[in-house]
Amino acid sequence: MSQKTYQELTVTLAGRSGRVAIVTMNRPDKLNALTQVMETELRDAMEALDRDEEVRVIVLTGAGKGFCAGMDINALEILPPDDIRAARWMRPFDMNRRADYQTRYGYFPALRKPIISAINGAAAGLGLVFALYSDMRFASEKAAFSTAFARRGLIAEHGIGWMLPRVVGPGHAADLLYSARKVLADEALRMGLVDRVYDADALMTETVAYADDLAENVSPRSIGVIKRQLWEQPFQSLADATRVANAEMFESIQSEDFTEGVAHFIERRPARFTGR
Repeated sequence: MSQKTYQELTVTLAGRSGRVAIVTMNRPDKLNALTQVMETELRDAMEALDRDEEVRVIVLTGAGKGFCAGMDINALEILPPDDIRAARWMRPFDMNRRADYQTRYGYFPALRKPIISAINGAAAGLGLVFALYSDMRFASEKAAFSTAFARRGLIAEHGIGWMLPRVVGPGHAADLLYSARKVLADEALRMGLVDRVYDADALMTETVAYADDLAENVSPRSIGVIKRQLWEQPFQSLADATRVANAEMFESIQSEDFTEGVAHFIERRPARFTGR
């Protein structure tokens, strides 16, 4: 991995073989509220990690006491209305155009690597959007969540109106979006907004341990295909999803990772997956 330096992010490697990348939003004095600099750097870092064949899992977290408290209010006050209507965000949706996965912050699903949000504190507005676009959400007992939009005179933006009902169900989604109330970690776990809750001191240790298991013991090729299936199948019929799966299975059986998957099981040794 190249040692690129960012102003408002840090990127470090973890795990037994350094295959887990930890991306930390780094404005702790502002609860990691998003600026244009962080927005640009986050996308750059995520896409660079996706291209890095040594990295197999990405963990997104925040420095200090917050995950991401949403858009920095100073940036929000001067946000030009036409920014959200730029042609690249308003064009028709096309599942085959994967370069940016259609939306400003929804590029996470287009990355091949699994993304786990380790939510250590406040995740509000865009911070919650980032968490929802991640493949999994692990939270500290001190985490707190809010959609925030309705309390700022805004709406369910950046696809959260599509994402949230699929994660927590329509009733919970309406509650969270209408009221923009604060939800603590235990309630978030009950409604399915997060997948796991850990003691604050154990969050990163447990998250990295899970990510490291994926990085060391699971085929990265398989994860990349399965991730694409999970994100695309809501747009497909059962028949289409089955046809895609059959085609992917044909390809996977011919892959190096399938050969290795059988060999390491028979030989009772650790896997040496290449991703090919």
